[in-house]
Amino acid sequence: MKLLQRILVGICLALILIKVSADSTSESNIIIGSKKFTESVILAEIATQIIEDSGVEVSHLSGLGGTRILWSALLAGEISAYPEYTGTLIQEIFSEKKIDNFAQLETALAEKGIGVTSRLGFNNTYIIGMRESRAEELSISKISDLKLYPDLKFAFSNEFMDRGDGWPALRQQYQLPQVDVRGVDHDLAYRGLESGSIDAMDLYSTDAEIEYYKIRSLLDDQKYFSDYHAVYLYRLDQKRILGQQLQRVSGHIDNDTMVAMNAAVKIAGRKEQSVAASFVKNNFAIESSLTEISIYDRFLKNSKDHLILVAISLFAAICFAIPLGILAARRPLVGQVILATAGILQTIPSLALFVFLIPLLGIGGPPTIVALFIYSLLPIIRNTYSGLHDIPAPLRESAQAIGLPPVTSLKIVELPLATRSILSGIKTSAVINVGTATLGALIGAGGFGQPILTGIRLDDTSLILEGAIPAAVLALLVQALFELFERVLLPLPLRYQVENKQA
Repeated sequence: MKLLQRILVGICLALILIKVSADSTSESNIIIGSKKFTESVILAEIATQIIEDSGVEVSHLSGLGGTRILWSALLAGEISAYPEYTGTLIQEIFSEKKIDNFAQLETALAEKGIGVTSRLGFNNTYIIGMRESRAEELSISKISDLKLYPDLKFAFSNEFMDRGDGWPALRQQYQLPQVDVRGVDHDLAYRGLESGSIDAMDLYSTDAEIEYYKIRSLLDDQKYFSDYHAVYLYRLDQKRILGQQLQRVSGHIDNDTMVAMNAAVKIAGRKEQSVAASFVKNNFAIESSLTEISIYDRFLKNSKDHLILVAISLFAAICFAIPLGILAARRPLVGQVILATAGILQTIPSLALFVFLIPLLGIGGPPTIVALFIYSLLPIIRNTYSGLHDIPAPLRESAQAIGLPPVTSLKIVELPLATRSILSGIKTSAVINVGTATLGALIGAGGFGQPILTGIRLDDTSLILEGAIPAAVLALLVQALFELFERVLLPLPLRYQVENKQA
């Protein structure tokens, strides 16, 4: 009974902490989101600085992942606005509708409670690109030429691999025979193209890297790709604040301007906030006050965020998984269902789980904590089950022979004997949890994943290490902590047995 009470108290505490985490993610009424590529971050930062100049409190959650994450967050009210492209809306979001013009798109968005600005002034359509030297060697100048070379290796952004206007439909329209096609991070694909490990990739027409890496843009001779005019989407219930301010940007950014801003960040190494500040100053006479955050302050914030994600999710997983493991050991048929269910949950891709959870829990900490909780269950359940199931039958029979009730036998005989196995499962979950928590940055949860994702986007090794090294150190510390717990919590006879084996 006491064990059950402790579990219930733990569950309540976990839920309270999740609620506190949810409340802390919303620091202002207006939140601008951006996708995890540089251009989107710049456009979102421009919007943030313009709205901030009007006296409204606003914050920017950058690098939130792909289209589905941002769109789901906008519909759920977790963000107020974000930059998007007409082609993406028509071909991906509203693919089931036949939208032929901007007016129809505006109507479809309004039905969802979403407003849209006029076009910002540039068309960032998709392009298939190859190294100039490789394309020249094979005499490839247009996409249809790719049919002649079935052994070419392609690498497309992960989103392009699955979206309605991406690789599947492109392959069908052009009847392309290539089978060596991989999904990779967009920014990493440029390295693959430069090194020659891949032959072609998808590009955005305003990418600064096209000129920098001497990439040939293949002609879309069957006119497959639509126009992708940049716009801002915003919630209509916040139109009074957002509509007029975001509309100011419309028509002010042509293709050359956007390429130059992308180059200033990706090639020259300037901060997105600084590039956006120069743009709003030159076009709207707005002086933005930029605050430089030191690496020490970033480390403290990322450490705090990461520890909160790991601690809450792991604590909740322990509270749920150990009782489930006990039940699985006591009830074999039920146990098979529990283990199978936990195994299935473990196989759900993290990004898919994030998208599923956003309408229920929003973005930031809560959905990340729930996802980490789900991924932490299997090792603890399985090791609890194994530890109890593998106790020698004579020991169980001895407990029954002296008249111990089942609960007492569990408490003073079985659980102590299974302690090492249970702690091993918790230790495994904890280490996995620390690593998986870095993905929470894709939905605004922060942590050590934030500098890693930013470093990948900007090709900045120092930023990647700023997140990767602390995450690795934290995983080692967690492992060492549970090694200590194992020594303290193991019954003395088992502890001596383990120490003798190690000796």
